[in-house]
This record gives sequence, C-alpha cells and structure tokens, in this order.
Amino acid sequence: MPKSESSKSRCLAIRFKKNADGRSSLSCTRPDGSTTWQTLGGQQAAFFPRHDLTHYAVETVLGHKRGFYGLLAAGWDISDFANPEARKRIPTDAILAEMTVGLLDLERATGERVQASDVNTRLREWCAENGLPEPAEVTEEDLAQIRKRRAELFSSWEAVAPGDVLELSFDPSPSP
Repeated sequence: MPKSESSKSRCLAIRFKKNADGRSSLSCTRPDGSTTWQTLGGQQAAFFPRHDLTHYAVETVLGHKRGFYGLLAAGWDISDFANPEARKRIPTDAILAEMTVGLLDLERATGERVQASDVNTRLREWCAENGLPEPAEVTEEDLAQIRKRRAELFSSWEAVAPGDVLELSFDPSPSP
C-alpha cells in the first residue's frame, strides 16, 4: 500500500461545518469509520470552531498525540469532555494541550500576547500540583509556529461559505 494511503487510513477525518442558520458543527470520523459530532448555536457557534482549530494547531505543532483529537481518534465522544466521570480519565497530554489552548484563547480575547514563559509556568505549576514530571518546554518558536498555523486555519474557516465545510485530518500515530 502506498505510504499516503497507509497514513490516511489511520487518520481522524475532521469536518467543521458552517451551517446556513448560523450554527456550527464539528464531526470526526475515526479510522474504523465510527463518528462523533456536535452542533452548536449562538455564541458557542462562534467560539468553539476557533477553539477547536486552536487545538488542532497546538496538537499538531507540539506533537500532542493524546490531546483532544487523539482521544477522539481513540474512541472518545465529544460529549465525554463534559462528563465528570470521563474527565477523570483525561490523560496528561490532553490536559496540557487544553491549558495551552486556553491561554491562546485568552490571548485572542484580550489581545494581550502570551509568552512562552507564561505557558511553561502554568504547565509546570499544574504538573507539580499533580505530582507529575515537568512537561516539555514550549519555546517562543513553538508559539510562533502555533500562531501561524492557527492564523491559516482561522483564515480557511472564515472563507467557508454557509453550508460548506472545512476538512482536516489528524494522525494520532506516534512519529517515526
């Protein structure tokens, strides 16, 4: 099997839909063909596509294979992230990705640029509070790559016409 077919078959297919009625939808199809999805309206329809696109930028640039998209690929349902019992099982990689995304969401909301030292301090504090080893350092170069990728994704999302979709793929496999 050609490499592109092999890697594609293990990827999570991600679709962001901009519904004509102002709602937005996220659907993910796993390599086994099963799916998870949600549709949001109002302010959530405006916030969550950008939040989830920021997850994509963070997780692909930093190599978080067990972040939000990695867990969806492994069988988690989108609704699991709101379930208190399921949330107890969220792996460290996903929590660190979520914290980084949260800081970048705050940056987007306030216009105040987050520094790598801010990210690293918050991640280190959380790991220390939870008895975990220090996480890998996030560099200013990492943040620049994340911001660049996020800007590209946001631009692509803005270009989506009502009723159309933005499609991405996420490979949760460990890098060779």
